[in-house]
Amino acid sequence: MKKIGLLPRLIIAIILGIILGSILPEIGVRVLATFNGIFGQFLGFAIPLIILGFVAPGIGDLGSNAGKILAITAGIAYLSTVFAGSLAFLANAAVLPMFLTQGALGADFANGDAAMAAPLLELSMPPVMGVMTALILAFTLGIGIAVVNSTTIKSFMNEFQSIITKLITGIIIPLLPIHIMGIFANMTFAGQVVQILSVFSRVFVLVIILHFTVIVLQYIIAGTLAGANPFKLIKTMIPAYLTAIGTQSSAATIPVTLAQTRKNGVNEGVADFAVPLCATIHLSGSTITLVSCAIAIMMLNGMEYSFGTFFGFILALGVTMVAAPGVPGGAVMAALGLLQTMLGFDETLTSLMIALYLAQDSFGTACNVTGDGAIAIMVNKISGHKLVPHEEDEIIA
Repeated sequence: MKKIGLLPRLIIAIILGIILGSILPEIGVRVLATFNGIFGQFLGFAIPLIILGFVAPGIGDLGSNAGKILAITAGIAYLSTVFAGSLAFLANAAVLPMFLTQGALGADFANGDAAMAAPLLELSMPPVMGVMTALILAFTLGIGIAVVNSTTIKSFMNEFQSIITKLITGIIIPLLPIHIMGIFANMTFAGQVVQILSVFSRVFVLVIILHFTVIVLQYIIAGTLAGANPFKLIKTMIPAYLTAIGTQSSAATIPVTLAQTRKNGVNEGVADFAVPLCATIHLSGSTITLVSCAIAIMMLNGMEYSFGTFFGFILALGVTMVAAPGVPGGAVMAALGLLQTMLGFDETLTSLMIALYLAQDSFGTACNVTGDGAIAIMVNKISGHKLVPHEEDEIIA
């Protein structure tokens, strides 16, 4: 039997959570809340390890290929990510107040109170280090690996990254549907789930619109630089977009992204370099989703937010999520520390953030990989190459 994908499991978990929250007595919901509390504590323990395991090897790998084209490619990818996040903030700040009431859930929800059922017992799992300590240590190790070309530490960090990847794919991701089921059961028990679902169905529509907007802008820029029709370029990349929806991983989609980028006429050497690199560091779609969901959650809970706060969050996201796209849901996992330290999310809100983000992670990944093809076209032009289409249909306008 074919294994059920993460997205169908999440949808099933949400439906079951709503049903259970409607029919279970309080003691039953408290049992689910107990699991959520323990899982949330474990997640808090794992966050610094996830940051260290993703960021340090990612920076170290970038430095090992240091060069002008690397710097240019990384710079374009980072600017694309920051632009996408900034656009998402401005769009959500303008649109969400039209259908979302500030503080609709009340401040008690953010503190885990309101009518939410309490867990039967609570366990404390303090992390081995703080989030900022993990981030600074990751930067130090990553830059150090690149500067001194340390093979021993690099090998250790790569193995540590493999362990963290297994932790996410083997423990956290499989347990997430149960966790999300418990969250929605508790929200249903508290009478809040209908409002949350109605709000976020509209948020997701806005997210998808922003994804397509960013893709079109990326290819307009790339097409203008290369003297090509941007919409023909986008059409060629559709197979990569659809593949990413299925894989939920930029890294797993690399073969298709690479093939379609070459069909767009990008020099083979440039494509072979730019596409795998961007699959690791370019996260425009993921950033749009994270920013949009975070603003909606903060509005619902009456939390203060500003462009200044979110711009710092976006700048940090572009670095913290390095190497996360290789794991389905890796972007939101890497972002959890920033959500807590920079935006003030607690365990309840981070759990809700995970559920909402993963429900449309496929589309964010699809936006990421489609944009990778646009960046490859830009790098191709900067490198002095012209687009040479590999198909009979001309891409050059």
